[in-house]
Amino acid sequence: MEQEIYQIIAGEENISPRQIQATIELLDEGNTVPFISRYRKEITGGLDEAQIRKIEERTGYLRNLEQRKEEVIRLIEEQDKLTPELEKKINEARILQEVEDLYRPYRQKRQTRAAKAREKGLEPLAELIWEQEIKEGELAEFGQDYLNPEQELNTIEDVYQGARDIIAEQVSDDAEIRKMVREITFTEGILHSYLKEEGLDEEGKYEIYYDYKEAVKKIPPHRILAVNRGEKEEVLQVKVISPEEKIISNIEAKFLEEKSLFTDEIVTAIADAYKRLIAPSIEREVRNQLWDKAEKHAITVFGENLRALLLQPPLRDQVVMGIDPGFRTGSKVCIVNEIGTLLATATIYPHPPQVEKAKAERIVGDLIKKYDVDVVAIGNGTASRETELFIAGIIKKGLEVSYTIVNEAGASVYSASELARKEFPDQDVSMRGAVSIARRLQDPLAELVKIEPRSIGVGLYQHDVNSTHLEESLQKVVESVVNYVGID
Repeated sequence: MEQEIYQIIAGEENISPRQIQATIELLDEGNTVPFISRYRKEITGGLDEAQIRKIEERTGYLRNLEQRKEEVIRLIEEQDKLTPELEKKINEARILQEVEDLYRPYRQKRQTRAAKAREKGLEPLAELIWEQEIKEGELAEFGQDYLNPEQELNTIEDVYQGARDIIAEQVSDDAEIRKMVREITFTEGILHSYLKEEGLDEEGKYEIYYDYKEAVKKIPPHRILAVNRGEKEEVLQVKVISPEEKIISNIEAKFLEEKSLFTDEIVTAIADAYKRLIAPSIEREVRNQLWDKAEKHAITVFGENLRALLLQPPLRDQVVMGIDPGFRTGSKVCIVNEIGTLLATATIYPHPPQVEKAKAERIVGDLIKKYDVDVVAIGNGTASRETELFIAGIIKKGLEVSYTIVNEAGASVYSASELARKEFPDQDVSMRGAVSIARRLQDPLAELVKIEPRSIGVGLYQHDVNSTHLEESLQKVVESVVNYVGID
């Protein structure tokens, strides 16, 4: 099977099977993707990191697919229902969904309407209807023998309703039908969101989605995330609208033969199968696939943004003043030398409610002169703009120093961490934040790797996506960047 995996991935990625095999063997030995891409080029044939990650992901999927095939074949075999034709179809399946569709008729079901009808002995009638061989007669003559008040089969309609339930489940379990419905729903379906109830969205956050329609195949990831959040917050109702008449007509074309006595019963059963069993199930699948697509996109954006942030060029050989701005508790000021060693700290109050502007100017000016500061790094959080104006005012008075605004996302997480406490046991949390801001300017990567990637704030809908998948992805980015730069 491994050889088959090599061939499949080679065909998909237009890479030789030998390269695929060599790469998978290196991964199986526990080598990391960045290590392989950088130090094992002669073995992989020069594959880059993106290609190796794709091979890693695809190998995992295909191995999981094979494992599931074996499990499904075993489960069907245990029921003595495995045929050579079915086994061949399962083994030839290329996606997990095809395997699940083929297994669906053999899966242990809860007590369905069809199961109850079988318990009442209606399966022979359902088979008779499904064969469509009887052309003449009355429905009553074929249903009469199944009347049984003890089984709640009091009328001919009760009998045929049970038979139709069995047929509807058979139609619903057909793998080819489910594949057809899935494809039509994806290509022609419409995602429709609407306001669940007036007054639920007081801030109007989801106003554009109060009556919003877009083709399933075209809806972009950010809108999927927005609609899902609105639904999760119970503001929006979301449905997938598919071409019902076309789908039912296609199902009828597959199963209906020449006109028989039972044609109307089968037509009714097919409509019921689609509306009651197939449509809700396929809608869930479509919604799940849209969500997977949106989540993958969001996580990719997180990764790209994090990579760009970590790979910002360092500002070498500069003495930096870091300022963590604030109003009520004042702004925390620190000085770090060219290698990030903390030299001095101070707290100033240049902003309301406790204004000591002249004193703050004197403290900052004295520190800049004493330590020959090259640049002031101002955090971009609360009071950032006011602090920028304050520093600009000091510079205008003749100080030879420049300033910049630094993204302080995650600084508060670092400053309260065990690592920060070990680095600066004598400093309070806010002052540690000021040091982190200063060091981020000097060497962004060295400072940011101390913080959990998800705390750096580099994407949207962070709390909507799967936290484990996000963590894994961002950890891979950190690993990749660190290997790329070549640091501990």
